[in-house]
This record gives sequence, C-alpha cells and structure tokens, in this order.
Amino acid sequence: MRRHLVVPTILLAALAAPAAAGAATKTTFKAKRAGEAFLRMRALAPGADWGRKGRESAVVTIRLDGRYSQDVVLFNGGKAFDYKVALGPVKKGRHTITARLAKAKSPRDKAKVKRLKASVTRASGTQRLVRKYSPIVYGRDLREIPGRYENASTDVPLLGYHTVARDAVGNTTLEYTIIWSNEDGGTDTPALMSRWGRTTDIEWIYRVTLDAGGRVLSEIYQAPDHAELPFTGARLGRHPMLRTATSNNNMLPVTNPRSGYRFIPDVRQTLPANRAREAVMDANPWTYRVMAEEMIREGKVEATPSPATPEMSDQRDYLFAEVDKDTTYPVPAPPGSWVGTALQVKLAGDPTWYSSNHGVADWSIQRDIPASTTVELPPGKTAADVEAVKAVAVPVAGGGGLAPVDYRVRVTALNRGFLLGRDFLPGKPFLAGRVSATLTPAAPEAVIWQR
Repeated sequence: MRRHLVVPTILLAALAAPAAAGAATKTTFKAKRAGEAFLRMRALAPGADWGRKGRESAVVTIRLDGRYSQDVVLFNGGKAFDYKVALGPVKKGRHTITARLAKAKSPRDKAKVKRLKASVTRASGTQRLVRKYSPIVYGRDLREIPGRYENASTDVPLLGYHTVARDAVGNTTLEYTIIWSNEDGGTDTPALMSRWGRTTDIEWIYRVTLDAGGRVLSEIYQAPDHAELPFTGARLGRHPMLRTATSNNNMLPVTNPRSGYRFIPDVRQTLPANRAREAVMDANPWTYRVMAEEMIREGKVEATPSPATPEMSDQRDYLFAEVDKDTTYPVPAPPGSWVGTALQVKLAGDPTWYSSNHGVADWSIQRDIPASTTVELPPGKTAADVEAVKAVAVPVAGGGGLAPVDYRVRVTALNRGFLLGRDFLPGKPFLAGRVSATLTPAAPEAVIWQR
C-alpha cells in the first residue's frame, strides 16, 4: 500500500532495555521543537492468546512525562510485536515515557516490553493537519457486554488511517477511520463476510473540514445509529476525544476526559486511490489473523464447514476478493429496490459455482465503489484450485415487493483475490486486473476471470 512521505525524524528516543514481566520500562527522548510524537513499542504477553477465552491479551499503560497517555492491548499474545501509537502534542525539550502492565485491565497478568522507540516527525501542509486533528478514542464499557475494559478481549482497535478530499474552492476534508477486530453488534457475521469481505469493523469516526487558510469549517463524528453530528467534546490540543458508545463501535464526544482506558491510534497510514477500505488490512496482513482468532474464540465458526450453508466457516476456506463496478437504471428502479452484484467461483474438477451471497439476495454488493466480498469454498482448497470467477447481477426487491426491471452493471476491475494460509495470513494475491463486462436482464452473468 502506498504511504505518504515523511521528512526525517527530529530525534529518536534511546532504546529502552527489556524489562521483566510486570516491571515498568522507561525511556527518554528529546524534541528539538514542539510537534506530534509517536511511539513504537515492541512487546509481548507471555501466556496470552487472542484465540483463547480468558487469556486474550495483556494491557500495557503508557505514561508521558508522568501523566497517563493511553493503554495498548497486546493482542499478539506471547510473540513479540511492534505496536504503533501516537502520543499527541509535545513541547520542545526532553520527555519521559513509561510503560507498565495494567493488571486491572488485563485478562493475563504478564507483559514484557522489550523496546520503546519514540519520535517527533516534522510534517508540513496536509500531513501536518492530519497529525494535528487525529482523534483520541476512549475504550468501550457497555452494560450489555460482560466485563470491564472489554476492548482487551473483544473488538480491539487494531489500527487507524486517514483519507484526504479537496473540493473545487480549496477546502480540505480529513476523515479518520478505525479498524476494529470485530463488532459485537450491527451486521451479523455471515452477512459481514458477503457484503464486506471480512468480519472486522471498519468505521470512520471523525471528519474535519478546513478552508484554504486552515480555519475549521465543520467537525463531524459518527454517532449511534450511524448519525453524523457536530463534534462538541473535549480535546487534547486539537485532537478530539471520542468514546466508543455502542456495540458496533459508534461514538459520542467525551465531555469529561477522565476514563478507565483510552487509545491514541497512529493514523498516518492512508487509503490508496481507487481501492476498497480493506486495502489497509492487506497492507497490515496480521489483521486477518487477529480477526480470524476472535471468530473462533467467540464460537462464530460452524463446527462442520460447508459452503452449502450460510453460516460462516473457518475463514481459511474463503476466497477474499475485491471488485469494482457501476450500476445504472435505464428504467427507474421501484422505491427501495436495487441490483447488487455477487461473485461466483468454480474450482477445477468441480461443476459447482460457489457464490459470495449464499443465495441471499441482499447479501450482494450494493455499493458502486471498489468493494470487497468473500466466497466460501470447500475446506482445504487453495488458490491453485480456482479455475474461474464470474460476476452475477442480483435484483433486490424494495418495500413494495418489486425489483428493477432494467439495469446495467458494468464490472471494471478485480483488484485482488487471495486465500488465507494455515497461519491465517493472506496468501499471494491473484485475480488482479482490469475487467470489461456488462450485466443486463438479458445477460445477468459473465465470467470475469479464468485460469
């Protein structure tokens, strides 16, 4: 995935020496000028396993200059992993970072911080604004979900990214998105796989629009029920503070910054042009493993895998694909009706066409932007078994029971396709390429890839 360029770091921290499990790890760094600081923490949680109930993670609390900064969930268990977070604004001078196990917040009571590496990066223009307005997210504590500090064991925020849009008069809109390991509410699991091509939850949480002079024109956050409301909450510098308020990870402004736990995601990654949001997961392939382990632990995987049932199988049994298409209606569609697109896969030596929507019409892809989906295959299949892929138009009836009678679905690209390996990591992508196919009532399906 492409990422924006960053000019050299002002000064790196000294590397911290590894600490014993449960002990504090400390380091210092010097900022030659005020700016936004970032932290890379290499850590592990001995005995923790995101795929096992009651042992999901350990939580490390970060303090900056003696003050509480944030918590980091060690979702990678007993294997060392580089956790990347933001620290927010710092002044010129020397600063101290301390990392320590937060026992009260942790399913497991051991953590080892092997290295702390802080930096203050110099940025200008849009990238300076991206850092300046990035959100701070307070963790989820809902009465309907057992246990406090629930993001330590479910729906953990994995990473963040931003997008930038500019209008004709020179205004710039920055939008910030979080990728969570799952959502405990909202769309059910099998439908997530068909409609969205994953079981993570990818939600934009905050959007700010600035004029050409950098003046804020509007600030919007995604509220419960996906409402878009003006942000009026507390801040750290210019960073808005939001709290996770629903089981499907919608937000509310923080008015009192005191809370049990919070996260400051590093959102410097961006979404490549003309790609689905899942491209950020592709650039961070470990997200697929965390996603899959949570599904297994929570019992959301059917015991006897079968592509003939709509229930979700082991995610290693799926082709993960991304398609781009446009839909038009020469005859206006009845109110509430639409035409979606499903992908179907044929395997070598098998006459069956396996479908992304499992025959459920409204599990098809509705959106006309690059979009991801999955196709469940029999267990044990690999990319080499995939012989052909076709796109199928799927009319969906509206509230009046009528489906569109005329449509054109122009399929223009298959951006990628892969299966997960036995380690739950994406295999080598295939399927990538331009496509030229038009689906109509007279010809509602077309092969768009063939080995």
